[in-house]
Amino acid sequence: MEILVATGKLAENTVRFSVADNADVLVLDIEVAAFLTPHRLLSVLKQQDKRYDVIFVPGLCSGDFSIIEKELDCKVYLGPKHAYDLGSVLRFVGEMEFSLEVPACELLSDVWRGIAIETLDEIEQNAEPLMRLNDVKLGGGSRMKVMAEVVDATGLDEAALSRRIRSFIMKGADIIDLGASLTASPGDIKRAVRVAREVSTVPISIDTLEPELIIAALEEGIDLVLSLNSSNIDAVAAEIAGAGIAAVVIPDAGAGFESLVANIDAARAAGIHDIIADPVLDPIGHGITSSIVRYSRFHEDHPDVPVFFGAGNVTELIDADSVGVNATLCGIAADVGSCILFTPEFSEKTRGSISELKTAASMMALSKERESSPKDLGIDLLQLKEKRRRPEAEVPENHVVARRFAGWSLDPLGPFRIGIVSDDNGGVIVAQHEKATIVGRTARDIMDTIMSMELISKMDHASYLGCELEKAEIALQLGRSYSQDDDL
Repeated sequence: MEILVATGKLAENTVRFSVADNADVLVLDIEVAAFLTPHRLLSVLKQQDKRYDVIFVPGLCSGDFSIIEKELDCKVYLGPKHAYDLGSVLRFVGEMEFSLEVPACELLSDVWRGIAIETLDEIEQNAEPLMRLNDVKLGGGSRMKVMAEVVDATGLDEAALSRRIRSFIMKGADIIDLGASLTASPGDIKRAVRVAREVSTVPISIDTLEPELIIAALEEGIDLVLSLNSSNIDAVAAEIAGAGIAAVVIPDAGAGFESLVANIDAARAAGIHDIIADPVLDPIGHGITSSIVRYSRFHEDHPDVPVFFGAGNVTELIDADSVGVNATLCGIAADVGSCILFTPEFSEKTRGSISELKTAASMMALSKERESSPKDLGIDLLQLKEKRRRPEAEVPENHVVARRFAGWSLDPLGPFRIGIVSDDNGGVIVAQHEKATIVGRTARDIMDTIMSMELISKMDHASYLGCELEKAEIALQLGRSYSQDDDL
């Protein structure tokens, strides 16, 4: 198949590098590729001796390029918005239909993601798990599952507990863990389990070492007990075994590998069949390396035992963005055979950890399936960094140095107060004016509405509002707080 890529002078080097030997390159007598017009391209193509099956024009071009298809009997498509993506696009020529309305990079983004999701579904469907929690597969090649702890679930009122559980499930939690407070009573436990049962669509675990609280949860039909060690096995093992539910077994406080193995043996001897081992992940600064070695040793010695990985032990105790920490922890968890990734998503800095771990777990499953590093998978956790840098502008010799304008005055039509409201779908921007309050999810939608309602009359006010609304939108995208006139 003969393929041609049309571009302008400024992008020539990038285009040739990206295309390599996979297509011919036609450089037209224009500086900016996006200014290419159908008639200009057609005029040049008619002078060419070679005929092409497929022609890509720059993704930011506008105009009716179908006239070229009719004249030259070939396919014409919009390429990617940025020249450096051409190499990825050309790989799919002949495998998918590109468009004259939608840039190729946008189409491929959906394609790559669709392929990734389809592959994940197949992996999960074909996996033979080591254990099941209701319909949730654990181990055996299935994706690692995310357990989200509702901290102090027994201390929340029913409405707050319901909202928290629904929120965690919407974010991607595969298992809900109910954290029991130090002052919780059996009645508190039963109430929390009942509320969770009413709203949860996923398995539920109880998080306590107290035997009477575990028994109370068993009486309400809990799916998983977290956790057992020598302090409570004798008191509750018979009831757990009789209920036929799973239990997470941990080493005794201050003990290590041998204690974990001994407690697992004791739980088995007491009749508990479904056991999940937690070698305990220690925080950075408190022996994380030794604990990872402990995980690796346990998985090597006991490959058929599902492993619990407490990622939250690390993310909650480091002042770093959780997305990168969670991705790295998830890779380590996969290497040591983990089946459950635990996070409380308790502090503000770890907000989003559930969805981050869910995505990271999917990346590790795809990576294992493809026998590759977790990159170029169709899904990723890139939020502030980027894989490819867009070309930068050049500063001409003759330019004006920008200066802040200090002579502004109040808009006669009145000021706006900008704020944000977070929700499980990302949140909304709220723009309050004395005549109307406008709510929307993007800065553009808010600004377009302000303009259409004629609530602004000064250019400097419009400039200011545009900057503030964009800051508010970015804050929502990043899960950050926002305060008008403060730096983001």
